[in-house]
Amino acid sequence: MKKKWALAVLTGVMALTMTACGGSSATNSSTSSYPEKPIVIVAPSGAGGGWDKTARSVTKILGETKLVDKTMTVENKPGGGGTVFMAEYATKDVQNDYRLFVSSPPILINNLKKEGNSPFGYKNTTPLAQLTRDYGAIVVSADSKYSDLQSLIAAIKADPKSVTMAGGSAPGSMDHLVAVLPAFKSGVDPKAVKYVSYDGGGEAIAALLGGNADAIATDASNVTEYLKAGKVKVLAVSSTERLGGELKDIPTLKEQGVDAEFTIWRGVFGPEKMSAAAKSFWETKLKALSETPEWNKELEVNGWASEFKNSADFTKFLAEQEKTVQELLTALGMQK
Repeated sequence: MKKKWALAVLTGVMALTMTACGGSSATNSSTSSYPEKPIVIVAPSGAGGGWDKTARSVTKILGETKLVDKTMTVENKPGGGGTVFMAEYATKDVQNDYRLFVSSPPILINNLKKEGNSPFGYKNTTPLAQLTRDYGAIVVSADSKYSDLQSLIAAIKADPKSVTMAGGSAPGSMDHLVAVLPAFKSGVDPKAVKYVSYDGGGEAIAALLGGNADAIATDASNVTEYLKAGKVKVLAVSSTERLGGELKDIPTLKEQGVDAEFTIWRGVFGPEKMSAAAKSFWETKLKALSETPEWNKELEVNGWASEFKNSADFTKFLAEQEKTVQELLTALGMQK
């Protein structure tokens, strides 16, 4: 009788243990079931610029290819060339796996420059992947008196304040650096160049077409539609060699005697304390995105070059470029 009782107890214990194990498995499954609700990808600027286009292209292709089956929306958060958004994101969305954002070199520049400095940088995020590579462009309106880069530089040398250079980011940030780079490399004090900032590349182009700027610095991919429509002239691109598509006939800075280049990458970031499940999900999905025919077509349409880096490689690259940006800002007297 005692043996039967002991056997019953042992059977009950084993049943409870198996149930517990089953419960543990269900819990682990639940924690790895990300995503469970809609996702927002933020473009920290107004509509029409490089961040906005990248965010919309990423969400579009992820949806079309069914790589992500949850609803994805793009939210524009303009202000301070990305600094307003970063102040909110790095403090309020530290663990929000459902709110990502796109960025480019300004996330480094804003954290290192003196004016309009942001106390938050890439170290306050989880870099997920680099997706593209782009370059800067010096652009004038179609009816501008400047027909080439050297004529523009000559005018700036003669009277720096007579030429209004503009861009879609704050003073000391990416467009500003691209705008002053040709003059700086030609012997002009970059602090003497008149630079006007707008909130995003779309606003900068509107200012150029409206006669409120003589020239602008912007992402090369931003101007292809305006060039094709005959609304602008592109005087130079900051690439190492000539680009393709609509920009195939545009000379580089170096071709025109300016020893400089400037690469503009774009990538996707998550919150600083992103969960392991969400990070793993996005690393996998963004890698898969970069390999789809649909994404490659999107790159071609926008004039972007593909350059994928996973989270670890992207983070390493950011640390390296941070040093380069610090050196450049120091040379220009713009470091914090």
